[in-house]
Amino acid sequence: MDYFPIFIDIRKKPCLLVGGGEVASRKANLLLNAGADLIVVAPKLAPPLQKLWETGTIRYLARPFLDTDVTADLSLIIAATPHSAVNNQVVNRAKALNIPINVVDHPSDCSFIVPSILDRYPVTVAVSTGGASPVLARLIRARLESLIPAAYGRLADICTKYREQVKAKFRNTETRRRFWERILQGGVADRVFSGHMQDAEKVLEQSLAAADNSLEMGEVYLVGAGPGDPDLLTFRALRLMQQADVVVYDRLVAPAILDLTRRDAKRIYAGKERQHHVMRQEDINSLLTKLARAGHRVVRLKGGDPFIFGRGGEEIETLAAEGVPFQVVPGITAASGCAAYAGIPLTHRDYAQSVTFVTGHLKDGTINLNWTQLSQPQQTVVFYMGLVGLAVIRHNLITNGVPTTMPVALVQQGTTPSQKVITGTLGNIMDAVALDPPQPPTLFIVGEVVTLRDRLAWFEPSSQSQRCVVAEMRNELL
Repeated sequence: MDYFPIFIDIRKKPCLLVGGGEVASRKANLLLNAGADLIVVAPKLAPPLQKLWETGTIRYLARPFLDTDVTADLSLIIAATPHSAVNNQVVNRAKALNIPINVVDHPSDCSFIVPSILDRYPVTVAVSTGGASPVLARLIRARLESLIPAAYGRLADICTKYREQVKAKFRNTETRRRFWERILQGGVADRVFSGHMQDAEKVLEQSLAAADNSLEMGEVYLVGAGPGDPDLLTFRALRLMQQADVVVYDRLVAPAILDLTRRDAKRIYAGKERQHHVMRQEDINSLLTKLARAGHRVVRLKGGDPFIFGRGGEEIETLAAEGVPFQVVPGITAASGCAAYAGIPLTHRDYAQSVTFVTGHLKDGTINLNWTQLSQPQQTVVFYMGLVGLAVIRHNLITNGVPTTMPVALVQQGTTPSQKVITGTLGNIMDAVALDPPQPPTLFIVGEVVTLRDRLAWFEPSSQSQRCVVAEMRNELL
């Protein structure tokens, strides 16, 4: 973050606004809405500010700015004049007294910036781009306005009214939070949103009277985090990630996705790499059970889909045997997501009528698969974790009749800004890899559909990380 987000109480506190134009008028409204005792300095006032002065809402000094206008008792200052010399004068004086200063449209001179604000009093949402694009901030705010109705303010009023009663009822912080989550996502919220405030309070009081103060059994949410792009998460996955008290996550879960979990949730890394397991699968199964029995809501966050090479079935088998409640949220599996972002359709009526997902994980230097089946024509085969065993996979496919001219692709860290795609053939892919080695996690795609990438590639990673190596597909030696 370039700026630390903070909300300042300026109610009945003196704040200075330098400037009297239309921009200053907008800033004045923001400060007044927050309860500021507003002083405006300007040679003349725009009509909206003139009206505020005539009604006694603001104090007005009808003259140019003077250094003496900045006094130590001011809570903050906004400079909104079209004159850079005046703005610089205000900045220098404010910084000399360590008073927060904002200069409209000049973030480099600011000690604080004014975000785009969504007001659902007492709920306030502030959106900032760090001064990079106020227009973008406003667009984001407009989208949030459609998602956060005005009734959220009334819902917050109910929380304020009953806060002390709930606190007295529930001694344990965890049980208290769970009670509020049920209230804010259940029948009480529904009644508030429909305008039935008395009914909402009645339901809340009934729920409060009937609630048990003991810590109940928790639950495990087995959530597929997808291949890496946070935009590919399902709504349900995001909702459960925000509710969880504990997050148990794998190595393939992208940091950007992990950041979407609740900030105060405990995070436990249970990643497994080749020849290095932080936690054995049996220990993970036991941990999930232990956490749920302690009353925690646990998100088991897995890259891709938990039921496709994710060992999710083993985990919920243990949970079911131990009587622990659980939910499963599917995710976009790596093969589907990475192929789509690489511009490679896994099936196509002209090239492949079926697709097969297999693991390319080596054990004792071998990969025990049905190579005869995987070598059949008119199909696409996707090897998960196939980078280390690439030479073995290539050898077995060729040995079982797949032509060396068969198109192939390696997709590194698909759907993320670090995506890299290497295309070639079974015959020359090792040479292409030697020229520009990919890093795991990498998928290996085998099939005629790879030839479509030249026409269908659409995703462009960041320029720094975008590197695509295309091997020569016509090798006369083959």
